[in-house]
Amino acid sequence: MALTTSLAGRVRNTSLPKSHALLPLLEAVVNAIQAIDARFGDDTESGRLRIRIHRSPQEALDFSHVGPGRAALKPIVGFTVEDNGVGFTPENMTSFETLDSDHKADMGCRGVGRLLWLKAFDRVTIRSAYEDEAGRIDGRQFRFSVHGEVELDPEAELPAEVGAAVSLDGFKKPYQQSGLKSVEAIAREVFEHCIWYFLRPGGAPHIMVSDDDGAVSLNSLMNDFVYSDLQRTSIDVKGESFDMVSLRLKSSPRNHAPRLYWCAANRVVLEENLTSKVPGLYGRLKDSESSPFTYVCYLSSDFLDSHVRADRTAFDISEQAPDTPLIEDVSMDDIRESALKEVERILAGPLSAAREEGKARVHEFVSNRAPRYRPVLSRLEPLGVTVDPSIKDQELELLLHSNLQKLEASALAEGHAVLSQGNSAPPEGYDDRLARYLNTVTDINQSDLAAYVSRRRAILDVLQRLVEVDGQGRYSREDAIHSLLMPMRTDSNEVGTDASNLWIIDERLAFHDYLASDKTLKSMPITGSDSTREPDLLATRLVGSPVLASEGQSLPLPSIVVVEVKRPMRNDASEDKDPIQQCLDYVKRVRAGGVKTALGRPIPPTREAPAFCYVLADLTKTMVDRCEYATLRPTHDGMGYFGFNEPLKAYIEVVSFDRLVNAATERNRAFFDKLGLPSS
Repeated sequence: MALTTSLAGRVRNTSLPKSHALLPLLEAVVNAIQAIDARFGDDTESGRLRIRIHRSPQEALDFSHVGPGRAALKPIVGFTVEDNGVGFTPENMTSFETLDSDHKADMGCRGVGRLLWLKAFDRVTIRSAYEDEAGRIDGRQFRFSVHGEVELDPEAELPAEVGAAVSLDGFKKPYQQSGLKSVEAIAREVFEHCIWYFLRPGGAPHIMVSDDDGAVSLNSLMNDFVYSDLQRTSIDVKGESFDMVSLRLKSSPRNHAPRLYWCAANRVVLEENLTSKVPGLYGRLKDSESSPFTYVCYLSSDFLDSHVRADRTAFDISEQAPDTPLIEDVSMDDIRESALKEVERILAGPLSAAREEGKARVHEFVSNRAPRYRPVLSRLEPLGVTVDPSIKDQELELLLHSNLQKLEASALAEGHAVLSQGNSAPPEGYDDRLARYLNTVTDINQSDLAAYVSRRRAILDVLQRLVEVDGQGRYSREDAIHSLLMPMRTDSNEVGTDASNLWIIDERLAFHDYLASDKTLKSMPITGSDSTREPDLLATRLVGSPVLASEGQSLPLPSIVVVEVKRPMRNDASEDKDPIQQCLDYVKRVRAGGVKTALGRPIPPTREAPAFCYVLADLTKTMVDRCEYATLRPTHDGMGYFGFNEPLKAYIEVVSFDRLVNAATERNRAFFDKLGLPSS
């Protein structure tokens, strides 16, 4: 009993990803080239192939691919591929009507190209003429669709010359929207897919891609895009031979990524980006023979031909080698690894130059922008940290940070291994291993310190911009400066120590028992006050607790710190809006309440606990008046005021923003200079 095949079922079960929307067209083009080869043999100069793009005259215009000075593109509804090849001979027609035909199996054909046509198009019309055995011109025209299958048209007028025209009509929406749009882009896609035919001895026939507005010759693309071919080589992978054709392509802004094309049956099946897969292989390369070029490689073999899937969008090859050592199956990783080693050998000169440029880029960035990596840079480079010389600062920072984390993880693992050996008789070479580990840890610690100092430099740069007038003649609001010192409406029980930058005011403020930012006195656990007033910053510090590790358990005497921040150049200080008096009032309210440590332990009452009041404000006329009313004395540089309030035992300092930035910079100058950072 004969089996019956359902065309509709075969089309339904045929895979065609939307990312391969033009694959049906490419199949038709390859078929046309093979037909030309069958007629003219090595005389490719006699071959003619034209690809016509049909656009809708009525549907909405597509603006997604419109460039400067370019008209909007109408949607593509179909293509026609015309050739002067051998035509649809009776043998070819029989093969067409046989699904999974092996008529051209020796060329790698699987007989599924026409199924891809119906996957992306509603119907196909084929009109062809050929020479019969007697040398007479004969021909046929028929339609091909899922519902009608093959429908001959005996009344059609046949062409006078040998060849074929395949019209793909009714481009289905999902593929139409995903496919390339412009004639130039489609021509480039066809060229790259069929480049094997251009590289072979004798080259390819004349191929033209056109629409109503323009035409592109694929033969000219060979000159426009290719400088020259490199040495043709082959590699052996577990007994299988693979041929590599390497090209220098003229780089273009559209696409200059190095690529590996996996080919089968003289077609490109997979395209793989090689960026960074070989150290130094990034975008454009340079050598002594040409201007900057992009490297591409075409990989082919009988093994790939025999393992390509029917839809020619992938290979039936395992991605990774099996874990069982007795199994010698070739995997994609095996092939890729061998190919990349060969690429590195072929491009030895250009890659060496690119690595040097990348190394110089890293050193320039570390010297000028990221000094934290300087102590460990010599350790990162052996890890294979090579970069594209054109890499952006942000991307380079992320790359260096990622590799620093790998170095830290490696050092941590090495530390456990080394130190665990110290409990018994140390093995031979233990002292050297321990010394290497300690040297690595030292470099990492220096990097951490450099990062901390760099962060301080960046914070001061931000503060400097906040206190300066902007392009509209306005100054930043006080809450912007406040948030830089410490996030607003938070306290030290909610945020970590790194969240505040109180070192800008005074390094001693880093060591506190409790710190609150823009919170009401009533909400603070250290007070028993019912007041809803909100000091900008309020802190307590326990005497005998110089480090945070004490967690506020040392008693009895606290110090109280209050900070008030005013808007730069604000000139409205008055008796009712006196920031100095506001600070003193906060001190009085804190002392009047049931003051506790951050852990909730009561602090014995005392009136002698020192209080420190900082007012951050520019010395406008009204601010100077308030300083004089409080009997404060000007500093030696005239950029601030200071004094002591005897009744409240409070030290008062009014600091202008210029003095604040200058003083913080001076305190950190030695560190900035050590790292090569600007200190002004």
